[in-house]
Amino acid sequence: MKKTSLVVGVLALFVTAGCTSKQQIEKTLVDNPDIVFNAIKANPKKFVEVVNEAVRTAQETAREDEAKEEASRMDEEFKNPKAAKVEDGRVIFGKKDAPITIIEYSDFQCPYCSRGYATVKEVLKQYPDKVRVVFKHLPLDFHPMALPAAKYFEAIALQDHSKAEKFHDLIFQNQPKLNQDGEKFLKDTAKKVGANLAKVEKDITSEAVTARVAADMEEAKKFDFSGTPGFLINGVSLKGAYPFPEFKKIIDRHLEKK
Repeated sequence: MKKTSLVVGVLALFVTAGCTSKQQIEKTLVDNPDIVFNAIKANPKKFVEVVNEAVRTAQETAREDEAKEEASRMDEEFKNPKAAKVEDGRVIFGKKDAPITIIEYSDFQCPYCSRGYATVKEVLKQYPDKVRVVFKHLPLDFHPMALPAAKYFEAIALQDHSKAEKFHDLIFQNQPKLNQDGEKFLKDTAKKVGANLAKVEKDITSEAVTARVAADMEEAKKFDFSGTPGFLINGVSLKGAYPFPEFKKIIDRHLEKK
């Protein structure tokens, strides 16, 4: 039997058989794969269109499922927010008694964290009296200058919180220089913000600084933040460098509850 007649014959069998089981059809196609191959060869353009449409449908379904899962997770966290510590002596950006607290877990050398930095600045601009930001540390192993930068930040904070905030801003604004010049850039920036460099160099190895950074990393791990940046917005988590509208959606929902 020629291939084309085999295709026609099998299709005719499916039609005339009436109630053909799925198993029968599958067995026929497995035993005679030329049926599928010849159908593809007969109309390759249509085959590609069908496959592409199936891929698009699968992707859309996956996105819809992810969105549903994310919405469900967020609803649960609004009911049972994650409780992060805000210890005495922490550097706080924004109004200290603001009703919305954003805990940011960040890495000074991470390019996505520089996007997060810009977004947080926009959040503080749009909600000057409603939001405060507590900057915490999650230096990643493959960013060799992230941990030293975190320690410099906390060492400067022991002297002056406003100088630590300026240091934070300058590092993110000039991240390529951190990558290029390493600790020299950290020292230059510490001096630029007016910190006592000799004291900073002493304090970066102190128990207070080392323990604070370690505690931040452990807390981030507890909340399942493995990458950076990560945020808790009054206990509701965002994992990644989300744009401003995603922050706004969560902040406004919190404010409506209040």
